[in-house]
Amino acid sequence: MKRIVVLGLAALTLAACGGGSNGSYDSAPEATMASPAPPPPMSMKASAPRMEMDEMSGSGPSEPSVGDPSTEQYIAYRYNLGMTLPKGQVEPMMAGHTASCRAAGTSTCIVINSNVYSQDEDYASGNLSIRATPDWIESFVGSVESDATKAGGEITQRSTNSEDLTRQIVDTGARLDAQKTLQGRLMNLLERRDGNLGELLQIERELARVTGDIESIEAQLKTLRLRVSMSSLDIGYQTKVPAFSGSRENPLGEAFGDFFYNLSGAIAAVITAFAVGLPWILLIALFLWIWLKLIWPRLRGKKKKA
Repeated sequence: MKRIVVLGLAALTLAACGGGSNGSYDSAPEATMASPAPPPPMSMKASAPRMEMDEMSGSGPSEPSVGDPSTEQYIAYRYNLGMTLPKGQVEPMMAGHTASCRAAGTSTCIVINSNVYSQDEDYASGNLSIRATPDWIESFVGSVESDATKAGGEITQRSTNSEDLTRQIVDTGARLDAQKTLQGRLMNLLERRDGNLGELLQIERELARVTGDIESIEAQLKTLRLRVSMSSLDIGYQTKVPAFSGSRENPLGEAFGDFFYNLSGAIAAVITAFAVGLPWILLIALFLWIWLKLIWPRLRGKKKKA
């Protein structure tokens, strides 16, 4: 009986120990599975070398497309005006407009070109090219039209042309950023002085080339941005010619003015033609006289005898 009791207690003890161990084994995996460690970002590691190679080659990050509504638009405008003015008003009008542009300052208006052509006292023409800020040009064009009307002239031509420079400016800016990044990397390599003398000299030559490219791209970008920030305006001036004016620019006036000149030229042409043709006329007359007086009578007499 004692043995049976001891074996029963031992069996119960083993059963209790087995149940506790099973419970601990079941709960341990749940604790380990609850918070697994996140896997390393393989995509970022794989793309890092490519990004470094792109920066070294100067490609740089891709810029947004021009069609993207969020991209700023860069538009360059060019205006053209043409006017006719009474006699003697071209030069004063053009001088006043040039003075207005210069008085605004170089930061607002710049005179690019100014020409006046005067063939005679009745006719003159001119051209004025300026570059100014869009707001100033808008008000200036209105004053130019008002000045032409007050002087008794009229506007004969008015046009506006626009050019989209967004793609050129965005591409130029991206190339500039890429070249600056490459310049910084070359400077770091040169400061570390890793390599022999030949490699260092090659790095210096490449750095000089990249620096020159950066200066050239910066100049291009500055020119493009200037075309956007300051619009162009071309104004043409011309004297209004009456229908029966003696001016050389009027067909009727030119015809009346050249009447005696053309008449004398025609007479001179006739005299020249007569002088050139006179020897031939004498030679033909001599041949006809010989034919009629000497050759033709003999031929006629022979026919009568026959």
